[in-house]
Amino acid sequence: MPGSSKCNKPIGVFDSGLGGLTVVKQIIKYLPHEDIVYFGDTARVPYGTKSRASIVRFSCENTKILLKHKVKAVVVACNSSSAYALHVLHKKFDVPVIDVIEPGAGGAVAATENKRIGVIATSATVASQAYIRAIHAIDPQIKVYQQACPLFVPIIEHGWSSKGVTQTVAAEYLKSLNKAKVDTLILGCTHYPLIKNVLRKVNRNVKLIDSAQMVAKAVKDVLMQKDLISVSKRKGRPTFLVSDHPQDFKRIARGFLGEEIKNIKEVNYV
Repeated sequence: MPGSSKCNKPIGVFDSGLGGLTVVKQIIKYLPHEDIVYFGDTARVPYGTKSRASIVRFSCENTKILLKHKVKAVVVACNSSSAYALHVLHKKFDVPVIDVIEPGAGGAVAATENKRIGVIATSATVASQAYIRAIHAIDPQIKVYQQACPLFVPIIEHGWSSKGVTQTVAAEYLKSLNKAKVDTLILGCTHYPLIKNVLRKVNRNVKLIDSAQMVAKAVKDVLMQKDLISVSKRKGRPTFLVSDHPQDFKRIARGFLGEEIKNIKEVNYV
C-alpha cells in the first residue's frame, strides 16, 4: 500500500558501464524524489561483444548486487542484457524488472509515419533481433532496418563525441539506413543519446527515439501501478557502484549526468 516502507526503497539500475547513466538522468527528471542505486559493470564492459550465456550470467550477478541494497525494482539499462537476459531475470527475481527495449520500440511505432524504422545498437543487440520482435508485436507491417555500431561506445567513453571522427563514423553507419528511407531511428544503446547532435547532422529529417527517456516513463508507470512511488518529499539520492576503476567512472560520468557524482564505491560480484 502507498506509504509503506517498501515505497521508500531505492530503484536499482544496472548497465555494463556508463551508458545507463543516461537512464538515471531521465529517472531523476521524471521521479525526482526517488533514491537510485546504480551499478556499472566496468570490469566487464562492453557486453555488446559477449556471448548470450555470459550476458545472462552477468545480468543475474548485477541484479543480486542491487538486491543487496534492498531495491524495490530493477531497471535493466543495457540493451544487450534486455535482449538476452530479461526472461531469466523475470523468472529468477521477485521484484519488478523494467527493460529498455519495449519502451523504445513502443515510442518508435508511435512516431513513425512511413512504417520504416531504423535501429542502431551493439552487435549483440542487433544479433538478438529483440527490437524487431518488439516492434512487430505491436505492428507486424512495419519494416525494421538494423545497423550494428560497435565503434560508438569506445568513441563516447573516450570523450570524443564532438570530434570530427564521430560524424565520419556515424555517416558510414547510417548510410544503409538513410538509403532504406527510415523516418524514425531507435538509439538502441544507452550511450547513444550523447551523440544525438551528431546523428541529427547526418540525417536531419529522421526522428530519434531516446530509449533512456522512454524507459524512465515506463519506470514511473510500473511504480505507480504497483503503488511503489516514494512518499518522500526530499530530493532523491543517487548511489553509484562499479566493479572496477571508480575514478575513471567518476571522471567520465560527469559528461553523462552533467554534474559531479559523489557517492561512488567499488563492489565485488556476489
